[in-house]
Amino acid sequence: MTRLIATTLALSLTAPAALAQSLDVTRAEDRAGQLGSAETFTGTVYVAPVFGPEMNDVNAGEVIFMPGARSAWHTHPIGQWLVVTAGTGWVQERGGEKITMQAGDVIWAPAGVEHWHGATDTTSVTHLAVQAAEDGSAVEWGDQVTDAEYAQ
Repeated sequence: MTRLIATTLALSLTAPAALAQSLDVTRAEDRAGQLGSAETFTGTVYVAPVFGPEMNDVNAGEVIFMPGARSAWHTHPIGQWLVVTAGTGWVQERGGEKITMQAGDVIWAPAGVEHWHGATDTTSVTHLAVQAAEDGSAVEWGDQVTDAEYAQ
């Protein structure tokens, strides 16, 4: 009986280690990115995925906006988190006031809320954009933000 208890205890302590997975580190220089499409961005924007499909329907991108660059108006079916990591930029909900965002700020755009985000006219901004897909889509793009809308 003592031997059975000892064996059971030993197996229960080693089983989690046998089932554990290893950490997977992707170095910054190994993350492939690309310039943002002129169909969905104005100005110079660089977008690099943070992680791939292993997170199921959730995706994230590191987005760098050079001064004057911005996204088009868009919505997200589940919503979107913006985590500002560097610089100063702007975010605006359709019909609302333009809001300054700075490194350390976190912005939540609820599902279906039309908005844009990007750099100010004189500073760059970098943020992580995190959103989930519904029916295979995480964003619905709208019209470009006009120069007049951007300057408001």
